[in-house]
Amino acid sequence: MTLDVHVVTPEREIWTGDAQTVVAHGVDGDVGILTGHAPMMVQLAIGPLRVVRDGEPDFATVVDGGFMHVTSSGPDDDGGATRVDVLASNAELAADIDVEAARARAAELEQRLAQARDTELADAEVATLKRELEKARVRIDLAG
Repeated sequence: MTLDVHVVTPEREIWTGDAQTVVAHGVDGDVGILTGHAPMMVQLAIGPLRVVRDGEPDFATVVDGGFMHVTSSGPDDDGGATRVDVLASNAELAADIDVEAARARAAELEQRLAQARDTELADAEVATLKRELEKARVRIDLAG
């Protein structure tokens, strides 16, 4: 048995297919999903999403938040299938990440945050800069 995995954003379907395992970064930590997993909903944080496939390379993407919904039907319903829907705010395939652009973005954001300490930048603006820096660092870690 395999997982039926769907990774989507509001703009498009990123990937759909069968997998052995899905590992995501939730707001409360990492979570791994295997066939037969109990139904659940996980709020995703900025982080990598890995889909392990039997005999094929792993599928990896960065998600910028969203939700992962897991459903499992019982053994009497179509063989006990487990479906994983990743509903991401934004997602970028590891293969599509421009590492140099992500490094440049991270350097720019680090500089802006350092300057923010010397100025009276609003807390919301600092939080936005930190979130953008986290996105850049996750992209560098995944693709770099």
